[in-house]
This record gives sequence, C-alpha cells and structure tokens, in this order.
Amino acid sequence: MKQTHETERETTDIDKLARLLDSQFRVPGTQMRFGLDGLIGLIPGIGDAISGGLGLYIVKRARQEGASGFLILRMLSNLLIDTILGAIPLVGDLFDFGFRANLKNAQLLQKHLDKRHAGG
Repeated sequence: MKQTHETERETTDIDKLARLLDSQFRVPGTQMRFGLDGLIGLIPGIGDAISGGLGLYIVKRARQEGASGFLILRMLSNLLIDTILGAIPLVGDLFDFGFRANLKNAQLLQKHLDKRHAGG
C-alpha cells in the first residue's frame, strides 16, 4: 500500500519541524548542527518546557497515525529525557544540542508509517 499524498505531505511537515527544532542551523566552520530546541532551551525556567511542548506535536501525529502505546511511550521518553536533562544549567544546554529527541521521534514515526503502508 502506498502512502497517500496527504500522509506524505504531513510526514514532510513533521520532518521539517524536527529539523527546525534539532538541526536547522550549522555552527560556521564546523559540522556541528543545532536547532531552535537548543536556542529556546537557553531561556531560563521556561525554555525547555516550550521546546518540549513543540516536540509533543510529533507525538500527537504518531498517535493520530495509530502508533502503538509502546511507540508513543518511547517517543514521550525521548522528549522527557530531552526536557529534564536540558533544564540542567550549562550541562543541559550542551545536551540539548546533541540529543535531538525530535529527529529521533520523527524517524520513529516514519518507520511506523512505512511499516503500516507496507502492510505489516
């Protein structure tokens, strides 16, 4: 079974969101990438909660696409780890730049959709 045009567009939008949050920008002269998650996380007190909230959209889409409870828990644990550890001053900010929970969750959703559309 092939993905519908609408599903392809939605997964493209999710991929764009994940890249924006986790790897949209490159540190000049390096291969190091970061996204809005790392930048928003620099706002003391609320930054990590805001970026975690943005990441919940990917989990919501996975739920709407019929992802299993196990997959949803796995995705939520990625976000929880990112949000909690990202809230630790300095160390958490560095963690935010490397963990990339949103890209991981977008990949998990894509694997789920690929499997579903392959009929299995």
